[in-house]
Amino acid sequence: MTDEANTAPSPEANTAPSRRALIGWGGAGLALGAAAAGGAAAALGGGADDTETVADSGAAVPFYGAHQAGIATAVQDRLHFAAFDVTTDDRAELIALLKEWTKAAARMTQGHAVGGGAVSDLAEAPPDDTGEALGLMASRLTLTIGFGPTLFTDKKGKDRFGIADRRPEALIDLPAFPGDNLDAARSDGDLCVQACADDPQVAVHAIRNLARIGMGKVAIRWSQLGFGKTSSTTPDAQTPRNMMGFKDGTRNIAGTDTAALEKHVWVSGKAGPAWLAGGSYLVARRIRMHIETWDRTSLKEQEDVFGRDKGEGAPQGKQHERDEPNLKAMLPTAHVRLAHPDSNGGARILRRGYSFTDGTDGLGRLDAGLFFLAYQHDVRDGFVPVQRALARKDALNEYIQHVGSALFAVPPGVRDADDWWGRALFS
Repeated sequence: MTDEANTAPSPEANTAPSRRALIGWGGAGLALGAAAAGGAAAALGGGADDTETVADSGAAVPFYGAHQAGIATAVQDRLHFAAFDVTTDDRAELIALLKEWTKAAARMTQGHAVGGGAVSDLAEAPPDDTGEALGLMASRLTLTIGFGPTLFTDKKGKDRFGIADRRPEALIDLPAFPGDNLDAARSDGDLCVQACADDPQVAVHAIRNLARIGMGKVAIRWSQLGFGKTSSTTPDAQTPRNMMGFKDGTRNIAGTDTAALEKHVWVSGKAGPAWLAGGSYLVARRIRMHIETWDRTSLKEQEDVFGRDKGEGAPQGKQHERDEPNLKAMLPTAHVRLAHPDSNGGARILRRGYSFTDGTDGLGRLDAGLFFLAYQHDVRDGFVPVQRALARKDALNEYIQHVGSALFAVPPGVRDADDWWGRALFS
């Protein structure tokens, strides 16, 4: 945790906010407006320049483009993240699945049902779509895929799909960090899909349908629901708060900051394999918060732990949230000080974290915390050095523990209706 579709939906289908958008969110969510019409052309493009406009209008996020949506895209309110194990050893079957997934993702992100939809003339056969999102809008749904290290070489060293020699050097096995208590059942995966939307049912529907399409070829290894974004790619907007009540993401990379994205987020053709150019690397960490202990901690200590005041979010010794922090005014163990780029050789990452609560731990305590998602051009000079510094010295470690971990190579965007997720990797 650091501080720092084939066609677009028709106007007739999306000219009014859904009842779920207005009521189901208790008035806190976006009132989603109409998505632009215009056929497949409306689903193309989708660069960083569109981020703020899409967020404000509630329109469907374009699926096609140089980069996958769901990275620099304005962060939505809800998350369903799933890691998959590939259960087939047949390269042709995996490729066919990735093509089918891409077609389904293109339709769902634009507010359409999968294939022929949830109703069919063939009542004896299952419909193409599970149906729980019928009548709901696209809700800014984005679907982002990633490839884990074990897709290239499994844990037994087997090259199942003939791509072992195409594994990027930066797709490392993450080192063990002090304090980690990782659950293997909530870690790793051959594939991942990150579904973000402003309606939780839309996000869950997307993952459910991809899992259904992949039955017999993939199986969900683990998944995570998230709510209440804890960081933003639109930093000029109100900064969200994490489960500890502190503003999180004040210094996050903006989705409109093309220079910072090129430097810190997107993989260049020179720095990585050609198939990954325009992609990124995703670190996913499930961070349990000991919130009962935190809630009994004095305000002064809480603010010392973070290095910011809790109300305004200003750095210690400053008046306003976005004032440049004086790191030396903070304790050497302050989270902001340790995570700041100036303390880590200029390392920056783009974060899309979400809060979670998953019942209780059986001891009367909430199983709650942060599902941390971070994108960068290379984890070796991004997440890894920052987390090493935090794991050694961060005062916040008294109140948190990393219990799940995964790393994925995120390929570039799908260019058009003839392209598909991972095409360059398997070509």
